[in-house]
Amino acid sequence: MKLADGIRTLGFRKWYERELLQSHGHLVLALLCIIGLMAALEGLFTFDSLSDKLLDLLSIGLCGAVGLWALRRYLFLLAHAEAAATQAECPDCGTYARFVLVQARAEELEVRCRHCQRSWPISG
Repeated sequence: MKLADGIRTLGFRKWYERELLQSHGHLVLALLCIIGLMAALEGLFTFDSLSDKLLDLLSIGLCGAVGLWALRRYLFLLAHAEAAATQAECPDCGTYARFVLVQARAEELEVRCRHCQRSWPISG
């Protein structure tokens, strides 16, 4: 979910929580792919028939590709959430994540603090 849409519908704290949960779900998927990769490697050296070896090679390729995709997605979502979280503190009063979305531009959001009414940009 994009940052602007997430703030509009959920608020920043819920959006941030969901981004972290989604990113850690991708990390779990990457770990499961590593387990599948190790099991397929073990099967590659255990089985003797050509069809079993080809199936293991296919499994190794699939687990490797999905695992790399999941790891990249994990890192992207985590970095995106953390970049937004570092900008979520009001520069004047220091209130964290208590703001409303004023305007959403292409790459930048303008938010206003609920406590002191100061506006500042957050890059999305």
